[in-house]
Amino acid sequence: MSLRMKRWLRWLAAFAALFAFGLVMFGAFVRLSNAGLSCPDWPTCYGQVTWPQHAQAVAHADASFPDRPYEAHKAWREQVHRFLAGTLGVMVLVLALLASWRRRRALAAVVAGAVFAAVGVGMYMHGEHLWSSALAACAIALPLFASLGLNRPGAWKISVLVLAVIIFQAMLGMWTVTLLLKPVVVTSHLLGGMTTFGLLAWAALRFAGVGAADYGLASLRKLVVIGVVLLACQIALGGWTSANYAALACGYGPGSFPKCLGQWMPATDFKQGFILWRGIGVNYEGGVLDLPARSAIQIAHRLGALVVFCYLAWLSFKAWARGLRGFGIAIAVALVCQVLLGISNVHFGLPLPVATAHNGMAALLLFALLATLARTQPRVTIAADVPARGG
Repeated sequence: MSLRMKRWLRWLAAFAALFAFGLVMFGAFVRLSNAGLSCPDWPTCYGQVTWPQHAQAVAHADASFPDRPYEAHKAWREQVHRFLAGTLGVMVLVLALLASWRRRRALAAVVAGAVFAAVGVGMYMHGEHLWSSALAACAIALPLFASLGLNRPGAWKISVLVLAVIIFQAMLGMWTVTLLLKPVVVTSHLLGGMTTFGLLAWAALRFAGVGAADYGLASLRKLVVIGVVLLACQIALGGWTSANYAALACGYGPGSFPKCLGQWMPATDFKQGFILWRGIGVNYEGGVLDLPARSAIQIAHRLGALVVFCYLAWLSFKAWARGLRGFGIAIAVALVCQVLLGISNVHFGLPLPVATAHNGMAALLLFALLATLARTQPRVTIAADVPARGG
């Protein structure tokens, strides 16, 4: 692989990671502004490539979907989000093609996966849902197995793997609409977005040469991995809280934090709050749980935040002590900002800018951890196709 192509990989991975971060933020904006079902069909919006803008088109949209009247101020958000996701998909496809270049089997798998995904979308739009699902499964499996068999360092493998992730993420986006904001799907969609961002960020960091000279930081690396896992669990809890409209279940304003509804032990129903599957056909917009179940979700999110805060605060100190001062400071700053944004959400009644920033800061905290993890991993030499060790 030429140095020129490796430079293309580095810059494309970095730009795609930055774009994915923006998409995570915009996706949070769409979800938190209750625009998730503003386009009741997929991938079109009221049957249009963009969204209805003229009086005749709006009238046709309302007649076609009488249960979902057209809301112009919401529909554009959802459809623009889809356009941005499609743009990221093209970037990821190019990245996967570059990463698998001169590896015939991997390259063929990437191309075939992209073709199957495109054909699958077309068949879905024509009502061939069974064939569409089969093609989507193939589109995910091909780059997935290609990444596992690719004889190149980890960043190259991840550049191919992320194509499988983003195709599955597109399916989650479809199910978010067709299954009417089912919480387990909405939460998975959030995790898919964070996973896409995390994988692209990791690839960008490794292509940029971020790493250690040796294995002297191996013990710290294990601690960082635990931190990433804990943060992922907390992000999942945050997604579950948002998907079940439980962000203000403990009230807002004075007395809502750290207490819940002015009490230390309010009525809760953890069993109902964490049922993952409730059947098909229920519209979950606005939430379906009672207050005790939502309060249980909110309290679980707060307890998770406490655990993550304590661990990551300790981890930032450990990174500082091991000589990674900048990384330790980055973790600490992102952590404090994230906690303050979470408290502000409750105190001020979930203002849209603050709630959106809360999602974005979670992604930045994840990036700080991934950067620290990359710094503890032995460096891959960019001039070589395969490193001596690690990768």
